[in-house]
Amino acid sequence: MIKRVVRSDLWVDGVFEERLSREPDIEVVKFSIRGAAQAARSALSAAHVYHISAAKDELPREWFASAELLSMCPNLLCVSAGGAGYDTVDVAACTAAGVAVVNQSGGNAVSVAEHTLGLMLGVSRRMLEGDRRMRREVGYAREDVMGHELAGKTVGLVGIGNIGSRVAVLARAFGMQVVAVDPMLTPAEIERRGARPVSWDHLLAQSDVVSLHCPRDASTLKMMNAKTFAAMKPGAIFISTARGGIHDEAALVQALQSGHLAGAGLDVWDQEPPPLDHPLLAMDNVYATFHVAGVTHEARRNV
Repeated sequence: MIKRVVRSDLWVDGVFEERLSREPDIEVVKFSIRGAAQAARSALSAAHVYHISAAKDELPREWFASAELLSMCPNLLCVSAGGAGYDTVDVAACTAAGVAVVNQSGGNAVSVAEHTLGLMLGVSRRMLEGDRRMRREVGYAREDVMGHELAGKTVGLVGIGNIGSRVAVLARAFGMQVVAVDPMLTPAEIERRGARPVSWDHLLAQSDVVSLHCPRDASTLKMMNAKTFAAMKPGAIFISTARGGIHDEAALVQALQSGHLAGAGLDVWDQEPPPLDHPLLAMDNVYATFHVAGVTHEARRNV
């Protein structure tokens, strides 16, 4: 029996189809997200596996793995999210329909962890400010853009899964102290993964850098808000390579404008990409990237 794997025409590393094409009983079918909807529905109706993009701002909502779409796929056995996240998949609807859901957890952990450290370094050493000033000014004092070392500082990891545990390794290599909170793990397991378990309040108050590595769900939505930003250590840095919506962008703007926080490194946004007039993009102490932490040749091949 031929098993049909259906995917959209969004970018996928060539190794995906190369490997599947070696299997005599697997057929890969690709549909255009901007083409005729009926052609896409026809492909999905015969699918056994739907390999779906995890990028919610790239994939049109009509092709999300929703209850409505599942009702058109009587043969579907599995939805495979092409990343660590699964924002485009209604897991409850899949469960109700008897459809398995899998993601590519860990495949991009090294890339995201390296990006996280890059953001920490860039913000703490004020590299973006220095770059911009050198391009437009002559003769300014180097001390005007003097930053801080990471060595000896404390980084608080909110989540210490595949990515967070790799960040812990890199942070320790820079001489940082690593603390973490993770409601899914025991204190002993957090320690095994390279961090000292602490309370949420302790992490916010004592960390020089707070870095998010948790999923976006009902329990984490707007977890970083005006109250939690105010509870952070004065002069601390906020980093997120997790998901947009976990931090309140308006509250972060206020925390930065007030001087309470020294800077931020953001790879994820409520809207991706954010509008060009977004206030965070106008700040020299904000490093901004477009959800690319896990977008490297190596990571894309892994996932």
